[in-house]
Amino acid sequence: MTPTDGLTREHGHELLLDMLRIRRMEERCAELYQKTKIRGFLHLYIGEEAVAVGAMRALTPDDAVVATYREHGHALIRGVSAEKIMAEMYGKQEGCSRGRGGSMHLYDAPTRFYGGNAIVGGGIPLAVGMALADKMQGRERVSACFFGDGAAAEGEFHESMNLAALWHLPVLFCCENNLYGMGTGIERAQSETRLALRAASYRMSAWDVDGMDVLAVEEATRRAAEAVRSGGGPHFLEFRTYRFRAHSMFDPELYRSKEEVAAWKERDPIELFRQRLRDAELLTDDEDAGLEALASDEVERAVAFAEAGTWEPVEDLERFVLSEPAPQREVAS
Repeated sequence: MTPTDGLTREHGHELLLDMLRIRRMEERCAELYQKTKIRGFLHLYIGEEAVAVGAMRALTPDDAVVATYREHGHALIRGVSAEKIMAEMYGKQEGCSRGRGGSMHLYDAPTRFYGGNAIVGGGIPLAVGMALADKMQGRERVSACFFGDGAAAEGEFHESMNLAALWHLPVLFCCENNLYGMGTGIERAQSETRLALRAASYRMSAWDVDGMDVLAVEEATRRAAEAVRSGGGPHFLEFRTYRFRAHSMFDPELYRSKEEVAAWKERDPIELFRQRLRDAELLTDDEDAGLEALASDEVERAVAFAEAGTWEPVEDLERFVLSEPAPQREVAS
């Protein structure tokens, strides 16, 4: 694990609180889904919190973030309010996508959070396109793209990696390798399971990171982002992590053993970091309880906001489907 040397009490509490915010929100979402308050698909991030928290801390507000359909935690830490996220999952028009996107399509332009993408690997070429635009405009930005190990088997992954390396684009590929693409273990689907090694074949800097260690994630992401921003071309990070819940709420989870899940839960990123803070005398019982209360209060306020939200009027349902036609100009005869 990454040493805690130099870690301040304030920063340690911020990291722990952010992971708790994600965990408590996701747990509440599971309850609300069972009560049919949230409909459609729901993919929970429980177990992977250290990746979103550590990575987002290393990015700047001007950087772009593209995520997957398991993106609630990324959006929350990026700065999208819990109220807007919860309202979106309820399908209310106060949501960040006016209730039209739901769980898998969170979007927020002010925080430069560009999805939420339901297509496996679909966000990767989008990030490459944004990085190309930044390079052409001379902007010192990073486009950080998050995706799962399953996306590494998709064609757009290889096309995007190739173009990013060929054009020396400022894009940071962040692979959240949780060992399963839906219900298929990585060793059953991909001949090379060391995804950082595969990325290196495109002649870009790539390395793997302990995705259950929030400090290791933050350090690696900052190092990579700074290199990308300073003209070092695309970089690839493989965060080795694990989801404690099934792929989605519809998943019977017949493809992995309870023993395997239990073994990974011994490396719960929240509990590991909490204990490290205690060992370093950076966290007391009262402080821990206070952080838990802050996270829980935020989630309950978000639920209340979503409950009080409103449905989109029927007369608005055709809005945004087609762009408004440009006004016709008279042409002199």
